[in-house]
Amino acid sequence: MKFLDYLEEWLITLLIGTATLVTFAAVMHRYASGFSIPGLQDWLLSINLSWAQELTIILFVWMAKFGAAYGVRTGIHVGVDVLINQLQPQLRSKFILFGLLAGALFTGIVATLGGGFVWENGAHYAFFDMAGLALDDVVEGPTTPDLEWPTWIVYSAIPLGSSLMCFRFLQVAFSFWRTGELPHHDHGHVEGLEEAGPGAEFDGFALEDNLHPHDLKDAGEAQKSVRGEGGGKTK
Repeated sequence: MKFLDYLEEWLITLLIGTATLVTFAAVMHRYASGFSIPGLQDWLLSINLSWAQELTIILFVWMAKFGAAYGVRTGIHVGVDVLINQLQPQLRSKFILFGLLAGALFTGIVATLGGGFVWENGAHYAFFDMAGLALDDVVEGPTTPDLEWPTWIVYSAIPLGSSLMCFRFLQVAFSFWRTGELPHHDHGHVEGLEEAGPGAEFDGFALEDNLHPHDLKDAGEAQKSVRGEGGGKTK
């Protein structure tokens, strides 16, 4: 499963990274084309980026479908479980398993229906054409307006992403059935930020930027005075 996990994460990263770069390039092109710079303006206007918005939408749709599967695996999805948490442990486990299996059933149905739609929307024609089979009464399928890509390729995000999401629901359900634990994501955790251990004392005056040494000295003496250090006692 590690290979599938890495593939899923790299695919999502690639999709959102490409969408960001395409959007940035399109915006910069649009604004730079407005400057009356001889030669440069003519060259920029000759570049056609009308397809950028369409490509960005397609990339975000694919990212959303595979990101949803990633969310199931890591426990990122937000759920209302106030009532579930009030139940007895045994009954609570049954409800959780029911919810996970219901999610698998729903996404499995979406994947099946989506696969049928993609097949009839042009995938049937494409695969038969590549295999050299007869194309009688087989619909070629439409293309996208700007990129002129076959729409079945774009819509393939539905069966592929939903199938992966269905698998993740079954994976989490099986793991919960064996261990009784669900994947949990701490929304307050910041990657790379080390948390202080139990009993750690936070010194708000111990700044290390050396921007205002005299202020730091005065602040340190004031802190000692509050703690009762430096010979005096506070009440």
